[in-house]
Amino acid sequence: MSYERARDHLERLGYADRIQLFDVSSATVELAAAALGCEPGHIAKSLAFSVSDSPVMILAAGNVKIDNSKYKHFFGQKAKMLSYEDTELLTGHAVGGVCPFGVNDGVRVYADISLKNFDTVYPACGTSNSAVKFTPQELFEASLSIEWIDVCKPRD
Repeated sequence: MSYERARDHLERLGYADRIQLFDVSSATVELAAAALGCEPGHIAKSLAFSVSDSPVMILAAGNVKIDNSKYKHFFGQKAKMLSYEDTELLTGHAVGGVCPFGVNDGVRVYADISLKNFDTVYPACGTSNSAVKFTPQELFEASLSIEWIDVCKPRD
């Protein structure tokens, strides 16, 4: 169901032909990079949080992590990731295939500026063995992101 919702969302926007399905898992940044033959930074991870009891998704490059002070400054509260169970319940996608396409109503999507460091990025498409090729701006538009934000820092 999750894949179909994501695919239908991309179909309406004219991007469904960019979906790639793999015979191997792409459930983590490292696995997705290996499946695609790219550097981890090119993977657009979808991070799900609870902000004032509402789901928020942040799209970020695979080579960064949340900077807690930047996050708190932007959202006005400490970062609280959704639990494994709540992620699927609130976003419509299970961990390993979380993506910003075909999400449940009420999910606010933001794109971190870390994505702009790459010409091409690859978010998942609702499954643990899928990806979609975008420029950062195309991903911003296809994900119906609210705005570009700066809440990440390089991984250690």
